[in-house]
Amino acid sequence: MSTQEEQPHLAHPKYRPDIDGLRAIAVLSVVAFHAFPKWMPGGFIGVDIFFVISGYLISTIIFGSLAGEGFSYREFYARRIRRIFPALLVVMAATFVFGWYVLLADEASQLGKHLLASAGFVVNLVLWGEAGYFDTAAEVKPLLHLWSLAVEEQFYIFWPVLLGLAWRFGGGKGRTVLIWMWVVTILSFLLNVLGVHRYATATFYSPLPRMWELAAGALLAWGALRREPHRNVFRRELRSIAGLAVVGLGLLLISRGKSFPGFWALLPVVGACLCISAGPGAWLNRHVLGSRPMVWVGLISYPLYLWHWPLLAYARILEGHEPSREIRIVAVIAAVVLAWLTYRFLELGLRRRQGAGVVKALASGMVALSVAGLVLYGRVLPPRNNDPAVQSIVAANADWAYPDGMKEVKERGELIYRIGNGKERVLLLGDSHVEQFAPRAVELDGTEPDRLKTLYFGTRGACPPVPQLFEDRDPLCGPRRDELLKFAFSSDIDTVILGGCWTCYFDVGEAMPGASAPPPPDRYYFLDVQGRHYLRGGDGVARSLVSLETLIKLLRAANKKVYLILNPPLSAEFEPRLLIHGSRLGKMSASSLPSSAPFPPAQKALQERLRKLAEGAGAIVLDPAPAVCVSDQQCMRSGTGGDPIYKDGAHLRAGFVRHAATFLDPAITAPR
Repeated sequence: MSTQEEQPHLAHPKYRPDIDGLRAIAVLSVVAFHAFPKWMPGGFIGVDIFFVISGYLISTIIFGSLAGEGFSYREFYARRIRRIFPALLVVMAATFVFGWYVLLADEASQLGKHLLASAGFVVNLVLWGEAGYFDTAAEVKPLLHLWSLAVEEQFYIFWPVLLGLAWRFGGGKGRTVLIWMWVVTILSFLLNVLGVHRYATATFYSPLPRMWELAAGALLAWGALRREPHRNVFRRELRSIAGLAVVGLGLLLISRGKSFPGFWALLPVVGACLCISAGPGAWLNRHVLGSRPMVWVGLISYPLYLWHWPLLAYARILEGHEPSREIRIVAVIAAVVLAWLTYRFLELGLRRRQGAGVVKALASGMVALSVAGLVLYGRVLPPRNNDPAVQSIVAANADWAYPDGMKEVKERGELIYRIGNGKERVLLLGDSHVEQFAPRAVELDGTEPDRLKTLYFGTRGACPPVPQLFEDRDPLCGPRRDELLKFAFSSDIDTVILGGCWTCYFDVGEAMPGASAPPPPDRYYFLDVQGRHYLRGGDGVARSLVSLETLIKLLRAANKKVYLILNPPLSAEFEPRLLIHGSRLGKMSASSLPSSAPFPPAQKALQERLRKLAEGAGAIVLDPAPAVCVSDQQCMRSGTGGDPIYKDGAHLRAGFVRHAATFLDPAITAPR
């Protein structure tokens, strides 16, 4: 292998119109899913089809070069830059400029981070790190879709090196290369199926559990180079039919609710492999995938993929919610037009230009965008909407201090947080609606450390402290809760405080509004010997409340003091951004006057039900409402100076909790 420029050019696979048609299916599926998810619930598998195609084409080039006069890394990566950078630079630059114009400070900073990560092709890792209970909704991250491009680029760095080493140390024998490809494919697939439930986010974004999809295309390329293609006409036609059928099955059966990729990813991967292996001579490949309309869409598939998501994301940002069907249709049409213009006048134009100057210019452009992302991320370049009153409201969304100021400890094999050194030991069990009150404990630890009891925060986001109540996307909640309940009943704990988003779980009259709320309760269910009892459309609420009451009684029987924390009012009306007025395309401002919103009647009724349940079982009720509400009907959205009370529509901000959550003091401090 050599990197010298005098090496022969890389081998290139023969053009196949049917593969462009397969690209068309992939990109149309993705665009339809993002714009009209109800029409195409499984459309996101188009990304997996792209992975197979990329693995096939890139590996065909590598194998042909290795078997020929050598492989040139320099030429390989120069060709990748020529192919990927032109459209990517234009889309990233447009996303940056429009984002600076319409986004608020925290949104612009996040865009800058994603721009920087996208330029370095590591945005998938950044998105993986961001994923969490309080992460910004994926639908309003304009560069979110570049995670798949990052996975491909990481594959392009690793794969030629692996194949080159296998070829060299195998003495040029194909068997060694094939063995190593199978090893990588199998290990990657195992990581995928073993991690999809316990580590769903990592499995989705990490390149390692995704590599088998690209490697599947590579194995296909290896086989295609070493056998006479399509000698059996019946087998060729059968593969084409089966491939399209399996892809169609994936589009119909797979949805967001499935654990993906996992075994489900076999449908798009196997389907794409069957279609490609059928060859260009198969009737469906020639007349359907290879038809002029499909080929045309396939040719613009890359810029169409790049353009469609920022347009849809900015439409959601400007509307403040899911845009109307008409707006989404316009966004898709605009994406198609921009994709064609990008392909026709940019990509084709640059292909005609030879020489290293083009590659250097494209690389320099990516470096410039990296710098732009850095200054936006670091807030060196403020967004256009930079009014101080507006930014103070935006800052409320980031005012979350858990677990700052506490020490991480391990109990019963679970990592929890501890603060205080008092004689009485208190375990707080619940979800983020318990975590939101941690800043009050930290404040007391600084002002009255002698009074603060020893507190243990045994929490997990969206994990209710109710035995046998589960959420189907979080398999770790149940085992963690079981271990912490053992801790609660042990002699190491004197007092147990139970809290959670009771409104989210039990007020099933309507979905909890606001992007920061836990998943809709229809994903929650009460599990017993009779099976699952869902909270929506079932009797899960009644059974869960009995379970909560039983838990309190058992704790009291074990001589534990028990407290139950009620919820402050929760609704989209308390979202801080509602305090901002004006248009993102024009001028935005915020009022400095206090404001309030109604205490939802259904929540008040649930609170009273929980109060009676807790007191009847022997628990003491802690009610945050008096700290937040100005009357029985109205509660504060913002206080003096217009500062928001809430972090989002469902959680109080840390700055407010530190000084106002005094209702918690009797449970966590010793008497004076």
